[in-house]
Amino acid sequence: MKLFLPGGAGLVGLNLIAVLQQDHPDWQLLVVDKKAEALEAGRKLFPKVNFICEDLTSSAGNSWPALLEDCDACVMLQAEIGNTDARAFERNNITTTQLVLAELKRHHVKRLVHISSSVVNSVASDLYTSTKRRQEQMVAETWPGVVILRPTLMFGWFDRKHMGWLARFMKRLPLFPIPGSGRFIRQPLYVGDFCRVIQSCLENPSLSGSYNITGTERISYISLMRQLRAAVGARTWIIHLPIPLFGWLLQLWALVSRQPAFTKDQLKALTAGDQFELIDWPTIFSVPATPLATALRISYGDPHFSEVVIPF
Repeated sequence: MKLFLPGGAGLVGLNLIAVLQQDHPDWQLLVVDKKAEALEAGRKLFPKVNFICEDLTSSAGNSWPALLEDCDACVMLQAEIGNTDARAFERNNITTTQLVLAELKRHHVKRLVHISSSVVNSVASDLYTSTKRRQEQMVAETWPGVVILRPTLMFGWFDRKHMGWLARFMKRLPLFPIPGSGRFIRQPLYVGDFCRVIQSCLENPSLSGSYNITGTERISYISLMRQLRAAVGARTWIIHLPIPLFGWLLQLWALVSRQPAFTKDQLKALTAGDQFELIDWPTIFSVPATPLATALRISYGDPHFSEVVIPF
């Protein structure tokens, strides 16, 4: 199989490559992403994969459209998650999708797995949420038989944001701030399990439709941070900050970082109180769910991949 992974140099893409190279070493993998440093890290980790550094918002002057010749399937991964530039969400979540769909049609690619997000079912309202909803609708209307997967917050190897960034923060600083009480419920999803779900969709062409892929264990944010601290062996003190103060500090951070690891909009989503549907995805996709404690140990204790840091 020849597989196209637009946006494949991120958390899901690199973990998916690790899974596919283990189970399907004969598959040809084409990754197109504009993050040069992430691509360079990917080349070192997976030298057999074709990594192309190009912008998916344009086909003019780029080689990636021609490389889709004889491509069998696509896992659509490209997404803007956090940025202080509002235009980035339109470019990276909408414009790229329009162009990639057009090129997939032109090259008669048969199979499409679209990676959406649980935020499409969220009460939150921000640029990420609104553009992901539009992106998913565009894919569903354009591609009959598509598989749409909506994962919750993920963690695992190569996580440069979210819990991976929090883990590094914990190991470096003596104090770790928590917004408010920290009792809001999380349903974290181990990216290794999610990549096995994607692999199942590629192996089984009869699968289609939309699926909410939610972490099977409900846990409060404060408890999750305590488990994360234990998994990485950090000794940081956890402190609680009022949510308005936490948000104000994030705004200050955004003034000095164009792509902060955590934004005020993400804080709103974190504290919104969302709880997502849990379907029996382990049975549907024949993928046993890894227990949270085990997944944390794998993510932050693996001798090879856990120490790899993908730059922003």
